[in-house]
Amino acid sequence: MISTRAAAPLVLLLLSSCTLGPDHTAPQISLPAKFAEGSATSNGDVAKNAWWTAFSDTRLNGYVNQGLSQNLDVLQALERINQAQAAVISAGAGGLPSLDLSAQAGRSGASRIGGSPSGSLAEQNSASGGPTASWFLDLFGLYARSREAALADLDASYASVDVARLTLLSAVAGAYIDVRFYQERIALTRANLESRRETLNLTKLQLEAGAASRLDVVQAEGLVNSTLSTLPGLETQFRQAAHRIATLLGLPASSLIADLQRGARQPVARFSPKSGVPADLIRNRPDVRASERQLAAATARIGVAEAQLYPSITLGGSITPSYSKALGTDGGILSWSFGPQLSLPIFDGGALKANVKSSESAAREAYLSWKQTVLGAVEEVENALAAVSRDGRTVAALRATVKSYQEALELATASYRDGASSLLDVLDAQRQVSDSQANLAAAVQQMAQNYVSLNVAIGGGYAVGSTAKTEVASAKVVKD
Repeated sequence: MISTRAAAPLVLLLLSSCTLGPDHTAPQISLPAKFAEGSATSNGDVAKNAWWTAFSDTRLNGYVNQGLSQNLDVLQALERINQAQAAVISAGAGGLPSLDLSAQAGRSGASRIGGSPSGSLAEQNSASGGPTASWFLDLFGLYARSREAALADLDASYASVDVARLTLLSAVAGAYIDVRFYQERIALTRANLESRRETLNLTKLQLEAGAASRLDVVQAEGLVNSTLSTLPGLETQFRQAAHRIATLLGLPASSLIADLQRGARQPVARFSPKSGVPADLIRNRPDVRASERQLAAATARIGVAEAQLYPSITLGGSITPSYSKALGTDGGILSWSFGPQLSLPIFDGGALKANVKSSESAAREAYLSWKQTVLGAVEEVENALAAVSRDGRTVAALRATVKSYQEALELATASYRDGASSLLDVLDAQRQVSDSQANLAAAVQQMAQNYVSLNVAIGGGYAVGSTAKTEVASAKVVKD
């Protein structure tokens, strides 16, 4: 038992303990009150905003829901939460009392050898063991700051799951938009191919009637073959986009080909998204939250490094009963010990101070990384807003262009049938129709992609269905 006189200094030492290092405070950054082409109204929490439903496409909705529960990147991020939770326990364990129990037993003896009658001189059985306890007095916050850093890393792991889910939403929606774009291009190409074959047949008839030349036939054949040559590439790109969706859903690449070959229109959003204000991004963007938590962890590790500059005290004690039996006699001894152990760094070649400087630099780097993440998020929203606000005009102009060129093709074809114009006029009109239709399909594709980009940029939709904290206990990879 420790006497009152001996315990008093220890109590005073514990009461005077302090946690070294700076305390983390929320980082600050100056942001404009609104986006250049946005409103001054805050979005609030958009994490559960299922923005992809604006496309009114049940197949896309199903793929998104399936991906949120099966995507391998998301499942890996969930496993990293388990690792971070274990790291929190490990980080704080060193500051708690520990108790070990050990035991050992043995038998020893000696015998005569060579030139003398053999026989045993001595024989002994022994056993010992007992508990050993120790407690590191965390006077300067070494383990307190370590646990603080681990908790911040845990928060960052939760945010990283949200980042993975947001990335998944962008990738699945983007690949689906590409699938429908290539299907539209394939359908347009086949329709144009049919039109050009009709022109070729008409030209052959006119050649037989003496109203056309062999050159006209060859030119018409060239345009048919040129159109045929574009189909394989479009079909390949369709399959690659379909393979991408399957992989994102954790499926073999060709699993969705049959399902996606049942074509559908190109996705067009039925309402415009709200951008909110720049300050919303600090709350809504999971990558910004993850970066802020990484800054908190880096700040706490400054305290860890500073605590290592100071003395450390460990209270330890043990009780060791031992027993031995030799030459027919036996006996036991009970030994015990208790006391503090002091460790004081005196000369380390400057390593500990260098660790402090390194930790401070790492924290400054983490702040700069957070600031860069915020400014990058603002840029992404500004870029997406600029595109979304103009996409409609592009699509409307291209629709009118297609309509004009289709009318021009009808007029050129009728004139060619009557012999009032040349085949070149028809072929040029067909090229103009084909090009304008391809441009329109690409513009519709880009409009949908920009809609996705804006919703992802504001941090929308990653919490639809569930959150990382509810998933982490049940996430499992299904083996087929």
